[in-house]
Amino acid sequence: MKILILCTGNSCRSQMAHGFIQLFHPDYDVHSAGTNPASQVNPKAIEVMNEIGIDLSSHYPKNVEIYLNKEWDYVITVCGGANESCPNFIGEVHNRLHIGFDDPSDIVGDEEYIMSEFRRVRDEIKNRFALSKF
Repeated sequence: MKILILCTGNSCRSQMAHGFIQLFHPDYDVHSAGTNPASQVNPKAIEVMNEIGIDLSSHYPKNVEIYLNKEWDYVITVCGGANESCPNFIGEVHNRLHIGFDDPSDIVGDEEYIMSEFRRVRDEIKNRFALSKF
C-alpha cells in the first residue's frame, strides 16, 4: 500500500500523520509532502511525537512535485489549504481523501497552552488514523 499525506508546509500535521500511519502499518510505503514546504519540521511537532515514542527528527519537508508522477493507493490531505490546492497527479491515484485537522502552528498563547494544542492535534491525528482501514 502506497500512501501520500499532503499538507501545505509538510512541517506538522502531515509529518505526525506520516509517523502514525507508519507505526500502525509498518509494511506500508508512507510519504508526506507539502504544496509549499517549510524549511524544517516544526520542533514542537517533533517534541510531542517524541513524547509517545515516535521519532520524527530525521524527517524533513518535501515538495509534492517530486511525487506527482508516481502511483498512489491513497493521497490524503490533512489541511484545507492542501485540499484546495492539491495538484493534478500524472501518476494514478486510486483514492483521494481529505481528513482535516487544526494547525497547532497557528496557536497563540503561552508555551504551556501551545504545547497542549500540539498534543491535542497529535492525539486527534492518532485516533483518526488508528481507526483507518486502508
